[in-house]
Amino acid sequence: MEVFKKEYGVWKLYRQHMDYYYVPGLSVALIEKGQISPIGHYGVLQTGTTKRVTENTIFSACSISKFLTSLVAIKLTQLGLLDMDEDVNIKLKSWKVPENECTKMKKVTLRNLLSHQSGILDPKHSFTEFESSLGPPSMVYLLEGKTPYCKEPVKVKYEPESAFHYSDAGLCIIQMLIEDGTEKPFMQVVKELVFEPLKLENSSFVTKPSDIENKNFSCGHNKYGEVVTGYPIYPYPAASGLWTTTTDLARLVLELMNALKGESEIGISASNAKGMISPQRGKSWSGLGVFLNGEGTEFEISSLGWGVGFQCMMVAFPHRDTGAVIMTNAELGVHQMEGIIGDIYTSLEILQNKEEVPEK
Repeated sequence: MEVFKKEYGVWKLYRQHMDYYYVPGLSVALIEKGQISPIGHYGVLQTGTTKRVTENTIFSACSISKFLTSLVAIKLTQLGLLDMDEDVNIKLKSWKVPENECTKMKKVTLRNLLSHQSGILDPKHSFTEFESSLGPPSMVYLLEGKTPYCKEPVKVKYEPESAFHYSDAGLCIIQMLIEDGTEKPFMQVVKELVFEPLKLENSSFVTKPSDIENKNFSCGHNKYGEVVTGYPIYPYPAASGLWTTTTDLARLVLELMNALKGESEIGISASNAKGMISPQRGKSWSGLGVFLNGEGTEFEISSLGWGVGFQCMMVAFPHRDTGAVIMTNAELGVHQMEGIIGDIYTSLEILQNKEEVPEK
């Protein structure tokens, strides 16, 4: 009876928040003492329908895809197929980072791409959602500025490691680097190195509408709770193409936490895991594919996802074996910490009294 009362109380609280923010569907998973414990799944996959959100409901992870990509890249450095600190042009074959005045002294590396310090800026109005009349873009054409998804060539505009600039283009370069370094498609590499070993059966990359075949996919909604047109798709797998569940994403977070203890299931060493959550090139908030905050037992790693129709967040306190994944099928138009995700973050006992994560 006490458990029922507690669960009913949480549901009532979340239902109130969902109504206030016009969020049709919500899923939350916790990591406590190194174990995943789904806290609950609320609402519906699409407003105006009755299909409920469950532990198998799939949401767009948007930019949390970058966290997954960073794990894959780090694993490939261990295998000797990539190098964290060499000029990426050494292994890039399909396309090269254009050399210019900014790259004379320092080169673009995997490390500065993962930490958004490569000197590359995304062209304005680039990396928009999928358009059926265009189809998914070729990564080479995309980086050459030859598609409507990115109308200008991607180039280095600041000396590498001189400043932080959040970049989807940087992750597209990493995708090409992974493909050229392994001689395999990016999605195949992720499947072999991560999805299959961790049994992430509800995770996949979506680059076109036909990839959405599972009836558990959630629809996206705007800040008024209205369904957005179709399924908003970002055809850039490494940067923002992951669709997944809270439980699968929590397994990915737990994998990093286990790797720090030398217990990785996919073979990432403790030293490389530590490097992933260490400040890069003097930027205290920037790790490799994750944001950093706090110190000691309050040290926090996080990743945020925000796209048309969806918002989500993953957060972990590796020194306390705790964390949470929060996914919604609504885009509120405000930073995650200013909406329902922030309300949940501050209400969860394991996440209380923590500072706000940085905006991208």
